[in-house]
Amino acid sequence: MLSDNCQTNTRFNSFTVKRDREGGRPLEMNVTKIDKNGYTAQQQNGKWKFLPPCVLYGSITFGGNPNESDGTAKGKLAQKPPRQALLIFICMPVSPGNSRLIFASPRNFAVWMDRIIPRWVYHINQNLIIDSDLYLLHVEEKKVLEADPNDWQKICFVPTKSDALVVGFRKWIKKYSNGQLNWGNNFDRSLPPSPPREQLLDRYWSHVVNCSSCNAAYKSLNALQVALQVFSVALVAIVAATKQGLISVVARNTLVVAAVLCFVGSKWLSHFIYKNFRYHDYNHAFVFH
Repeated sequence: MLSDNCQTNTRFNSFTVKRDREGGRPLEMNVTKIDKNGYTAQQQNGKWKFLPPCVLYGSITFGGNPNESDGTAKGKLAQKPPRQALLIFICMPVSPGNSRLIFASPRNFAVWMDRIIPRWVYHINQNLIIDSDLYLLHVEEKKVLEADPNDWQKICFVPTKSDALVVGFRKWIKKYSNGQLNWGNNFDRSLPPSPPREQLLDRYWSHVVNCSSCNAAYKSLNALQVALQVFSVALVAIVAATKQGLISVVARNTLVVAAVLCFVGSKWLSHFIYKNFRYHDYNHAFVFH
């Protein structure tokens, strides 16, 4: 059984990416074939395929022991099929300087998670990955165009084998598309001016408003935030309006604590909503210059 989480309109989705800088190792990736129909690449536990003009998909396989069987019925039942995840990227140029990303990741393991964890939780996690590179790619696009798309390697440093897919795409587009997209007569090799960072890294209009799961979560969390504010004010009003002897000191203190918790919860929720559904800044992207 495959689980298929799909995210559209500029962003992505599915299982968690774990960072381990200390235990990290190079990814052995090699492009094996480049022709007009795209290119293919191999890595230790997976393979990739680029289909022009805008589709990249790959599979990653790990675990399982499909060959460990003694031939008996019990042995066959004991076999563990390998876990496999597919990664499908469809990146569509919309206009100069703008693209739409559709990402899907079917898999044959941990399917139960999708029945429990709502899609918007996956989306806000994956948006962290995409947004962290967004400003970098925006600046890089301008610098590549200012130089010469066919001489991209002079300004882009891609020394590792894990850059093989990027190098493969650049080689393909240089050979079969003169190093750049063909916009016909509507593009004079100039990009639109850089928008403010708040607009470039905006999440609401680029994703949330178009995603049913994130949009529903955004509205629900905003409603909860307002409710917490109302409860906080109402509890304070009750304490203020109640005469000293009508309720015990314990009850009065409980109402005060509840009011404070509702107020703090409302403020925290407001920050959470803004950071995950509106705008999340990434200062580290400025290292590219």
